[in-house]
Amino acid sequence: MTARLSLYRKAEQELYKLDRSVKAQFYDFCHVFRNKPNQPGLKLKKLKGDSRIWSARVNDSYRALLTPTGVDADGTESWLVIAVRHRKDVYEELQVAVNRVTGEIEFVDLAVVGDSALRRAGIALTPAEPDQAAPRTEAEPTPQPPLLVETPLLAAYSADQLRELGVADQLVELALAVTSSAELDQLVEGAPLLSKDVLYGLAAGMSIDDVRKEITQPVELGEEPDLGDFAAALSRTKVTAVDDDVQAAIDQGDFRAWKVFLHPTQERIVHRLYKGPARVSGGPGTGKTIVALHRVKHLAEQLPPGSNKAILLTTFTKNLTTDLRLRLASLIEPELLARVEIAHIDQLAARVLGENTAAGRGRQRVYDHVALNEMRQLLAEVDDHRWEPEFLLEEWEQVILGQSVPTRSAYFQARRAGRGRSLTRPERNHIWKLIEQFTARLDKLGVETWGQASERAARFEMERAAKIKDRREYKEEVGGKDLIHRDNSSGMRYINYRYRHIVVDEAQDLSPAHWKMLRAMADPDLPNDMFIAGDTHQRIYDHQVALGALGIHIRGRSSRLTLSYRTTKEILTKALRVVDPVTPGRTVSYDDLDDGTDNLAGYRSVLHGPAPAFTPYDTWDDELAGLATTLTTWRDELSTDDNGSPRDPSGHIAVCVADRDMVSQTMYYLATKAGITCAELTKDGPKGDGEIHVGTMHRFKGLEYQRLAIVGASDGIIPRTHVIDRYRTEDPARYEREQRKARSLLFVATTRARDALSISWHIKPSPYLPV
Repeated sequence: MTARLSLYRKAEQELYKLDRSVKAQFYDFCHVFRNKPNQPGLKLKKLKGDSRIWSARVNDSYRALLTPTGVDADGTESWLVIAVRHRKDVYEELQVAVNRVTGEIEFVDLAVVGDSALRRAGIALTPAEPDQAAPRTEAEPTPQPPLLVETPLLAAYSADQLRELGVADQLVELALAVTSSAELDQLVEGAPLLSKDVLYGLAAGMSIDDVRKEITQPVELGEEPDLGDFAAALSRTKVTAVDDDVQAAIDQGDFRAWKVFLHPTQERIVHRLYKGPARVSGGPGTGKTIVALHRVKHLAEQLPPGSNKAILLTTFTKNLTTDLRLRLASLIEPELLARVEIAHIDQLAARVLGENTAAGRGRQRVYDHVALNEMRQLLAEVDDHRWEPEFLLEEWEQVILGQSVPTRSAYFQARRAGRGRSLTRPERNHIWKLIEQFTARLDKLGVETWGQASERAARFEMERAAKIKDRREYKEEVGGKDLIHRDNSSGMRYINYRYRHIVVDEAQDLSPAHWKMLRAMADPDLPNDMFIAGDTHQRIYDHQVALGALGIHIRGRSSRLTLSYRTTKEILTKALRVVDPVTPGRTVSYDDLDDGTDNLAGYRSVLHGPAPAFTPYDTWDDELAGLATTLTTWRDELSTDDNGSPRDPSGHIAVCVADRDMVSQTMYYLATKAGITCAELTKDGPKGDGEIHVGTMHRFKGLEYQRLAIVGASDGIIPRTHVIDRYRTEDPARYEREQRKARSLLFVATTRARDALSISWHIKPSPYLPV
C-alpha cells in the first residue's frame, strides 16, 4: 500500500524553523511513508484525544502529526501533515476540524497557549508520550497559585460572535479568557490563520462589522460546508504536495524559498474578477505590493496567445520600478514576463510624448526646483508679493494641469478640493495671468516640467481613446462591417488601447494627469482593466486626487489589508504614534483617493522584536559617532547566521536621513572615522557596493531593511519648521497639509525596518517622535 502526502501551511512554517538535520530527516520520513505508511519503524498511531490525528516517528525526538483525508480508486491513501513537533510537545488535546466559515481543514494546537489562560478555561493538557524515564509517584500535584481576577481582553464579545466570525470552536472559550496581549500572542501562535486574524483584529480595536467585512467575508465559502467531509475540505485547503522536488529546497536550508505564500485574504483579492477598476489599500508591510505582483502574474496567465505587452505595471519612481522588475522576474516565467511592460509613470509619459512629437521639436524636461526658481524670479520681476511661489506652482500643477484647465473661464469653475484656502474670482483671475506669464517664460527657455509633460501625454492618450471609441460606435452604426477603407483614409487601422490590464503600485503619489493618462490607456469596457495598490498614510508628494472625478470608479471594488508582515509590534506601535500622536490612525483624517476618508484602524502585526531605540545627543558629531557604534554592532551580529556560518550583511542595514546634505555628511563620517563602507540610495537604486545603504527618506519608499537607523530626527529638521511655519497663520489648511505630509514621510521611514529600529537626534527631538 502506498500513500500521498501533503503539507498544511502551518507545518511548512514549523519546518522552516527547524534545524537543517531535522528537515533532512523529515524528507527521509516522507519518502518512507509514501512507499509504506504502515512500516513498523514509523510507529504510526492514533492520538487518544482526536481519533482523526495520527502520530508518526520522524526521529527519536520529533513526530509528524497527520490526518487521513481519503483513499483513491487505486487504493492510494491521502494524508495531510498538519504539524512537525518535538515529542514532548505532542498532546492528546490536539484537534483537527473543518472551519464553518471557510470550509477548509484547520488544526488547533493548545500546546503553546499560556498556562494561566488554560487554567481559566479549565483545560489541562495530557502528553501523548509520557516521559518513561520519569519516576512514578503517587504524590499530590503541585498546588498552583490562585489566579488574579482580571478583565478579559475580549470581554465585549460573545462566544457566538467569535464563532460567526470564524474562530475555531476549540479556541472560543480560551479567547474569551485571555487578559493580556501577551496571552493573546500565545493563544494565536498555534491558532488557524482565520482565528488569528479575527482575534488580533478585535484586540486591535476593529469593530465586529469591520472584521466581518475585511477578514471574514473575503475568505467565506459562500455555502454551509459539511463539517465531516474531510475530502471536500482538503480540496479547499491550501496545501503543498510532498514529492522529490522538495528535497532541494530542504537541502538549501530555506524551506519557504521554493514557494510564494499568499494570505487567503490576499489570494481572494488577487484572483477575483473585477468588472471595473479595483483598489487594495493598507498600512506599510501589509502586502499591497506582493498582491499587485501576484495580480500581474494572475492576469498574465489568463492572457490569450500573443507576443504583445498586454499588461502595464507602473509606479511613481524609477528605483521602485527596478525593485518591481526584480521581484516579478522571480515570480513568473520568462515568457509571461515578456508580456508585461514595467515602467515608472514619468517614463511612460515621455514615451507617449516621443511618439507624438516630431524629431527635434521636443522640450527639455526639468524638475520642480528649477521651475520654482523661475517662478520666484518672475514674482520678483513683476514685484508681486501677494503669493508664495510654492503655492502658485502647486496651484498650476494640481489644479490647472491636473484638470487640463484650458481657459481662464474654465479655471473660474475648476474644482480645488484639498488645496486649503479658497480663492475669490478676482484672485483666480490674477493667478491665471501670473501662470500665463510663467508658462511663456518656460516656453522661451525651451523647457517644461514633468507635470506639463504628464498633462500633454494625458491629452494625447485621451485623444487616442476618443478615436477608438468613435471607430467602435461607427462600426456598430454600420452593422459591424469591415472598416478597412475608412481606417486607411484616417490612419487608424491598427489603433487600439495600449494595454489590456494596468496595475499601479504606490498609487497615492500619482498626480491627476497621471491618472487621466492611465485611464485612457486601457479599455474601460473590459473586466480587470485597472488594479490599484496604495496607502494615503504614506503619501510623500502633494498630489491630491479623487479617482471618481477622473473616470476611475472604484466604489464597491475596494479592499483593505490590516495585517503587517514586515514590521514588529514594537516598531509598529511607535510608528502609528508618528502619523497620529493621540489615537493611532483614527483622529487624523486621510483621504481614500475617492472623496472619502481612510484610517489605520485594526492595523496590526503578529511579529515581535526589540523595542525601537530612541537616543538623544548634544551635537551632530556626537550623533554620528553613536551611529557608527550602532552600525558596527549590527554588522557584527549579522555577519553569522543562526548556525554560526559566515554571512555577508551587505544590503541588510540602512541609514535614513532628512536631506541630501546629511547623506553626504553621514557617508563621509562613516567612511573616514569608522571604516564603514556605504552605498547611496539613488533614483536608480543603491550606487556602489558599500555594505550600508544611506539615503533620504524619499528614497526608502517601497524598500525594507532588516535593521534601520534614522539619524538627525531633530526639531527644525523633521519637519523643516522654517518652511512650514510661515503657513501657520496665513494658511492654516496648508499648514496642516504640510504637517501631514511630513508625518507621512517619517512614518514611511520608520516602517522600513523589519527587526530593529534606532532613532536619534541632537539638541531637541522632532515633535513627531513618540518620546
